[in-house]
Amino acid sequence: MTDAFQHQHAAHCETGVMSAILRHHGLAVSEPMAFGLASGLAFAYLPMVKINGLPLIAYRIPPRMIIRLLSRRINGLSMAFRKFRNPDEGMRALDRLLDDGQVVGLQTSVFFLPYFPQDMRFHFNAHNLLVYGRFGTEYGISDPVFSHLVSTDAESLQKARFAKGALAPKGMMYYPVSVPAEIDFQRLIPKAIKLTIKVSSRRSPMPIAGVNGIRRVARRIEKLADAESRYANLFLGHIVRMQEEIGTGGGGFRFMYAAFLQEAAEIMASDLLAEAADKMSEIGDEWRLFALMCARMSKQRHGDTFASIAQQMNKVAQMESDLYDLLSVYR
Repeated sequence: MTDAFQHQHAAHCETGVMSAILRHHGLAVSEPMAFGLASGLAFAYLPMVKINGLPLIAYRIPPRMIIRLLSRRINGLSMAFRKFRNPDEGMRALDRLLDDGQVVGLQTSVFFLPYFPQDMRFHFNAHNLLVYGRFGTEYGISDPVFSHLVSTDAESLQKARFAKGALAPKGMMYYPVSVPAEIDFQRLIPKAIKLTIKVSSRRSPMPIAGVNGIRRVARRIEKLADAESRYANLFLGHIVRMQEEIGTGGGGFRFMYAAFLQEAAEIMASDLLAEAADKMSEIGDEWRLFALMCARMSKQRHGDTFASIAQQMNKVAQMESDLYDLLSVYR
């Protein structure tokens, strides 16, 4: 089957990999649909988890969850997951699957992938890619964030699969055992939307998640006016990196969810979902404006203030809250 593999550029690695795997096995699932069916949209402010000394801010569900949730939700889809203690054993297992014609998903570290430009490599251990074959000493790679097929040598791939640190992949690989001929979208779409609302709406019991988490970060930004200026600028710069440079970012994930809602609207013949898609696109625009304001403030440009930035974030929170209220028919 690898000879027929078709690479497709994607917005995000995990959703891109799952869309490609399903498409390769004859099940047409777009990247936005994969994201939406896995209830991938989220927001979380995790001050107890530090990234370079600053709190983790997430705009989607945790790494690996999209893959696992899709495998649980789609009837007839069975995914095999394997980790390894021994790197050589992990590479031999990969080779056996490739020799059998299987396309294999891997969790890797960006830092050790040689086809990434040097200035784009960083220690991020949750990057997903597909291996579609091996050719001599080279492995054929379909990396969703690239517009074309790439390749890497065995030593580099092994290092990427067994990198140490946070979210260490431990040789994680996954592949389909069975793939259904079709998906019951009429059943699954409402179920997926319901979970997104449960996690992200103002009714969520978690004060650091969803709309509540967004408002909490807004209050934290307001307090930066009394903080040491260097820390305040680092905090704002950190928000921009977490939103716009790590993965698909805050605005990007909102645009992807908008695309899911639009596709769902067509499948369900729902004007409400079409309206929700338009509103989510507007929310994505407001997230991008928020990031721009943070960037300008951290560089001491324009007339932005901590208060105006917090106000913009509260605006986004209210827009998301209103959207989840609109979708509450699925609650």
